[in-house]
Amino acid sequence: MTTAIQPAKVFISYAREDEALRGMLEKQLTILRRHGLIATWHDRRITAGAEWAQQIAGELEAADLILLLVSADFLASDYIHDIELKRALERHNAKAARVVPVIVRPCMWQYSAFAKLQALPRDAEPVISSRWGSLDVAFQDVAEGLVRVIDELAGSPIGSFPVEPDVPNFTRNNLPPANPDFVGRDQIELDPRVWTAG
Repeated sequence: MTTAIQPAKVFISYAREDEALRGMLEKQLTILRRHGLIATWHDRRITAGAEWAQQIAGELEAADLILLLVSADFLASDYIHDIELKRALERHNAKAARVVPVIVRPCMWQYSAFAKLQALPRDAEPVISSRWGSLDVAFQDVAEGLVRVIDELAGSPIGSFPVEPDVPNFTRNNLPPANPDFVGRDQIELDPRVWTAG
């Protein structure tokens, strides 16, 4: 009997100016969500009428993995700096959660409170950089780095999971068997007068 794996709760902290980049990262992580390995949360999930500060605080406390989408706008946000980042680093230092900076745009993040943490993408090269050639390549590098982090959190390599769970095994040819009474069309002789343009 197999035990169900609990998905890692991922909190994404980002500046509103980087919302499109957050969306691209989430698309790269979709395959992990479909496998039940992660459940992502960010402030756009807050519904109308909810107490947003309380909900953000609750999700931040529940998170196993906290992603910081770092840019100049991220660093300039007082709310992120004073509330989200402060609590995220407290939880990281207490080993209650893992904080991973994701450098999305060039900025002076090396002088921040989280500069000691290993950042993604590889070599902390910003996602928006000519090195990658495209945003897809950059975010794939981020996603692959996060797979290794989730491996560590789960204590089980993701590579041991099936490639596509719950996908029906369809045969390539699901047509009925050939009808022996069917006569090939190449044996039919057509009157050419029928097919001439009038």
